[in-house]
Formats: sequence, structure tokens, C-alpha cells
Amino acid sequence: MTLAVNKQRVVTQIFTSLRKHYDPAEPEARPVLEQFLYAICREGATREQADQAFRNLRDRFYDWNEVRVSSVREVEEALEDLPEAELRANRLISFLQEVFETTYSFDLESLHKKGLKQAAKQLSRYQAANDYAVAWVIQQSLGGHALPIDTPSLRVLRRLGLIEEDVADPEALRTSLEHLIPKARGPLFTELMSALAHDSGWERDPNSPMRPFVQNSRRESKTPAAVAERMHRPKPR
Repeated sequence: MTLAVNKQRVVTQIFTSLRKHYDPAEPEARPVLEQFLYAICREGATREQADQAFRNLRDRFYDWNEVRVSSVREVEEALEDLPEAELRANRLISFLQEVFETTYSFDLESLHKKGLKQAAKQLSRYQAANDYAVAWVIQQSLGGHALPIDTPSLRVLRRLGLIEEDVADPEALRTSLEHLIPKARGPLFTELMSALAHDSGWERDPNSPMRPFVQNSRRESKTPAAVAERMHRPKPR
């Protein structure tokens, strides 16, 4: 079986089986600026964690300007159980400050009038931006075909064989996946991969629908460290 055919089998299984197992709700529509803020909360976290953190930001602060002028500690406390909350708080404040300094508002809806490439380029200029945040906004707000991939999802995609081990560039990773995933199913694929990534027992569960597709990504015998270790290992007498 060719690699491309096997990948397509995995993608088919993801949509036919995982949707029944996880059944994520439809993504919430948000303005461009809020989608960027949400992406900072969402990367590397569960949807439930990100939703709660984003609600806290809306409930505990009067508006986005109050978030901008608040201390990192105050914003960090609103993020609750998110991993690396302090780092995220810094990014949130930095992004809001930069938007305010360039637009004197908290409105990025003008990006809808730009082409996707130009919009992505403008978003990527913000210091708080990374490949995940830009792809998230393109997918969720601007109607483009972009797949945001965070570290937990990347780990799962490698285990399932949908991404090769030797590919590290984020843009190259997304491009290869976007050829496999239809645009209309992009948001659902993102949610399913995130849910699977945070389900710690699926790889060991023989009844998991994705278990047959798990590949051995720990090829220790081919790593330089493993080779060096064998070279320095004393020979049996």
C-alpha cells in the first residue's frame, strides 16, 4: 500500500470514527482580533481550558483595553489552568498593545478586505504571532484553508503517520496536511486532533479506532545518540 493511500485511510478513519467518539461542537464565531486572542489560549490546551480562560478574560476585565493595561500577573490569574499561563499572559498583553499602537482601536476586521496571503503576512508581523495563531485566524475568521498545528497535535499526527518524522518546518507540515484535508472539514479536523492529543490513553487502548494506525515513531536505532551509545557500549566477553 502506498504512503498516500495509507494516509487517506487514516484521514477517512478520523472523520468516520473519531467524530462519533469525541463529537466536538461547532466553533464559535468571533471577530478577527478575538480569534487571535483565543488562539493564544487554545494552542497546546484543551478546548475546555481555552474556553474557560477566554470567558475569564471577558468576565473579569471591562474590555480589551483593560487587559492591555493590566499587569501580567492579573491576566495570568484569569488564564487559570492553562499551561504556561505567564507566557500566554505576556503574549496577550503584547498583542493588544501592538494593535492599539498601530490602529488606536481593537478592531482588525479590515483584514477581511485583504487577500488571505496579505492578511496572513500582516498577522505574522505581530510579536505575539506564531504559525499556529496565524493559521487559526485564517481558518476560523478569514475563510481560508489553514490547519493550526500545536505541539500535542503534531505528536499525534506523527504517531498516525500523517506527517513524516524528518519534516520540521511548520509551513511545510501544514501544506502537506492541507492536501489531505478538505477545506470544509479543516475546523473539525483541528478539533478532533486536539481532542485525541489530550486523550492520554488512546494509544494503549486496543479498542481505540485509531489504534491500528499507530506507527512506531521512536526509532532509537536510527538516532545519532543511540548509535553513539552502541559504539561506546563495552563488547561482551
